[in-house]
Parts: sequence; C-alpha cells; structure tokens
Amino acid sequence: MTAADERFAACLHHATRQAGTGQAFSPPIVNTTIYALPGEPTGTYQYARWANPTWTALEEALSLLEDAETVAFPSGMAAIAALLVAHCRPGDRILLPSDGYYTTRVVAEKYLAPLGVEVRTCPTAGLGRESFDGLRLVLFETPSNPALDLADIAALARKAHAGGALVVVDNTTMTPLGQRPLDLGADAVVSSDSKAVNGHSDVLFGHVASRRSDVAAAVRDWRRVVGAVPGPFEAWLVHRGLESLEVRFARMCSTAQVVAERLQAHPRVVAVRYPGLASHPQHALAREQMALGGALIALTLADQATADRFIAGCRYVRAATSFGGLHSSAERRARWGDQVAAGFIRLSIGCEPTEALWRDLAASLDGLA
Repeated sequence: MTAADERFAACLHHATRQAGTGQAFSPPIVNTTIYALPGEPTGTYQYARWANPTWTALEEALSLLEDAETVAFPSGMAAIAALLVAHCRPGDRILLPSDGYYTTRVVAEKYLAPLGVEVRTCPTAGLGRESFDGLRLVLFETPSNPALDLADIAALARKAHAGGALVVVDNTTMTPLGQRPLDLGADAVVSSDSKAVNGHSDVLFGHVASRRSDVAAAVRDWRRVVGAVPGPFEAWLVHRGLESLEVRFARMCSTAQVVAERLQAHPRVVAVRYPGLASHPQHALAREQMALGGALIALTLADQATADRFIAGCRYVRAATSFGGLHSSAERRARWGDQVAAGFIRLSIGCEPTEALWRDLAASLDGLA
C-alpha cells in the first residue's frame, strides 16, 4: 500500500474513529449563528463567523489528505484572496502567472496594486528564468489553466526561498491525489474545491493548506475578521464529494489519457496538449512531480466556428465554464480573453464510461468534415 492510499483511507474514515455508539458517521449540518457562551468566552465555538462544527469536520478530513493544516473558504477565489491579502503589504512585490486563471490577476491588479503592492506576471513556462530577488510572494499553477504548461515546483520553491519569498501553488487541476506541492517545497496550496474535490458541480468552495503555522494562522484570522466564511450546508456537500474523490479522479485521469492519445491521432485535430502524452514538451517533469496526468486536455481545432460545432455535436459533453465534475465539459477559452488560439478548447474529462465518451467525441469530430 502506498502513502497516498494510506492518506486517502485515513481521510475517508476520519469520522468513523470519532463516532460513538449510535452516532452518525456523516457530519451534522450545524445551522446556527450562536453557541452557548456563559461567563467568559472560551472554547472553539463562540460565534458563527469564527468556527462551525461542519467546517471543522471537513477541514479535519482535508488536513489528513493534504498532511497540513487546512482552512476552508466559500470559493477558490476567496482562498486565493485570503492568502494574498493576509501576506502582502504596501511596498511588497509579488509574481503571478500571466497564463493562469485570470481572476487571480484581477484581484491583485484591481485591489492590491492600488494599495502599493507591485504585481508582476510572467508565463508559467518562463518562471524558471525570472528573478525572484526582493519578492514577497510567488503564486503559480501547474499545470497552468488552460494551456497545461508545467512549472518545476521543487526548483522554483528553492529559488524563491533563497530570495525570501513565500511560495503558493494553485493545485486545483490536480488535487492532493494527483500532485503534492507541499511535499515539493511549497509553503501553501490553494484549491477551488468547486471542481474535482467536490466533483458534483453543485457548490462553490475552496481551501488553503499549509504546514507553516504562521501562514495558516494568517488566513484563518483573515477569514474570521473579514467574514469570508463557508456555509455549513456547502461544507457538508464538499465533505460528501470528497469521499469519492479517489475513485472519481482515477477514472477521470485514466480516461483523459486514452482520449488524449486518440485525439492526437485524429485528422481534424490541429493540436493536443496533455501532460501524460510523450509529446508534451515537459512530459519528463510531469512524470517526476505528478502522480497522474490530470483530467484536463488542451485541444485545438481549426478555428472558432469549428470548435463551437464540435462542442455542440457532443452528446456527453456539457458546454460549461468549469471543470473537474462527474460530467465531461468543454469550452472555447478565447471567449474569456485567454491568450490561446481561436479554436482552442479546454476539455474536462468526467466519469462517463471511457469508450462511450470516446465514440461521442469521435463522432462529433468526424462530423466536422
């Protein structure tokens, strides 16, 4: 049994060990804004903005999976904003990916830059050539969203730490099962749990995980003071989804590998990028730092019209702007301003039977003639 197997088994059964006779294994949904608090205020649960038992149950499960203290947030962007705001001050300099999820840059440029934080950006593939001297924080995605470029987490962490910078990795695309940035030297990871961790496309959620007590304490305090708190029902939904993450993500990644290999050979396809393909320019790095190839495929067709026709022609692919769910989805990312070709499609592989999904994709591609 691998360490990853042990971690997920512990995560899956964390509530089992705590339950007494006659108690439910599923955590309760605690809908309350107040707790009994006579005399002097003591204990974990004093007011709803500070803590909630349903959050606690989920944070404990995620902490086992991340092997790090975990703080839950109502969305992935709330988690990212907490890290940025809690750790950046006027005069600080930060480095963000120019080709990653664009809202991260919006937060920094719209809200931090006017306060005196210098925001720099560079492409994911070029991070290794950047100077990290004088930086307060470096945040990057790997694989990048949506082009699936990779960054060498261990090498960048060493370089950033040498310059005194905090290293944050957005691990949304890979989850703790597919990639472990904290093991490779990152100070913190952020995740949009609206994606694969929850997996059912029915809740917004996110988390920060860190093995540094000062980092975790800062984001937890920011959440408490600002009030960027998750709802107990949302936390319960993510806890429910988390329990099937291992089987879902394994299925998604194995199907993505098969689909990527077949797309690469299809005459209607202009280009395919997937970390599990030998043709990926950083395939060796993928094999070194990723346990799985991921569920996202970067697919390029001839042009915008062709891409739209392909998506519309698929029965088992949802035209939607998210990824990581049970159902496969696809979208043209150029419509959001990403610097990709007009015919570029971010294809998120779900849990459909592999051959049924491939037949659907192939039929739509064949119909483009």
